[in-house]
Amino acid sequence: MAGLDLPVGELATFAFAIAISGVVSGLMAGIFGIGGGAVLVPVFYQVFQLLGVDEAVIMHLAVGSSLAIIIPTSIRSFTGHKAKGAVDMSLLKKFLIPVPVGVVLASITAAYISSEGLRIVFAVIMIVVAFRMLFNRDSWRLGQDLPGNPALSIVGVVIGYLSTLMGIGGGVLNNTFMTLFGRPIHQAVATSSGVGVLIAIPGTIGYIWAGWGNPLLPIASTGYINWIAVALIIPIALIVTPYGVRIAHALSKRKLEVGFGLFCIFVSARFFWSLL
Repeated sequence: MAGLDLPVGELATFAFAIAISGVVSGLMAGIFGIGGGAVLVPVFYQVFQLLGVDEAVIMHLAVGSSLAIIIPTSIRSFTGHKAKGAVDMSLLKKFLIPVPVGVVLASITAAYISSEGLRIVFAVIMIVVAFRMLFNRDSWRLGQDLPGNPALSIVGVVIGYLSTLMGIGGGVLNNTFMTLFGRPIHQAVATSSGVGVLIAIPGTIGYIWAGWGNPLLPIASTGYINWIAVALIIPIALIVTPYGVRIAHALSKRKLEVGFGLFCIFVSARFFWSLL
């Protein structure tokens, strides 16, 4: 990796930045059920860029590494929310096939889409979700209960597909989906942690396949997964995720929505700026 030629002090600063992102992503996983990917992807993008990783693979590497980290954090978040009885297990069972199907399709897309394309997908979806959360009204409903099949299966495929392209655990989209059909935000957050498990495991495998043998990848990478980044983040995120779960259940619905919306705007702005 070209960035390894940087002074030790600067490398230590980057490692510290990644470690801090582990704390933030773990809290986000617990609070919003998003697996932390919405935090990790922009952080990884910045760090890999500063370390001299080729621009053509930076976004792919950030997304893939994020998905690998989401595996343990989403499992930890899911078990915490499930223990509190907040997870809609019926919905998760109905998503068991559709969500992974979307993940597989996204992995194929990732093998061909450009870095700019991935950043546009990430930024656009985040700003749309931010608008929905910040200006949410109880009257904004598509129905009083979740749709049945085949509509539900189609939604599952779309959530799996877009979330995998973004490197997130599905919470960004699943939270929006469930609340639009009258489900409480706390239940949506809790259930999204389970959706994250369905996305992260096949998504990680898919990004390894999509980037296999790419000569532009930095040291310690298997496909689009960088194991140095993964190893730095996972222990920290696992420790702090339960604290995020506690915070989520202590906050009001509106505070969760506003906090999530502001967070989405910040992340979206960062990626729009990178496209200039």
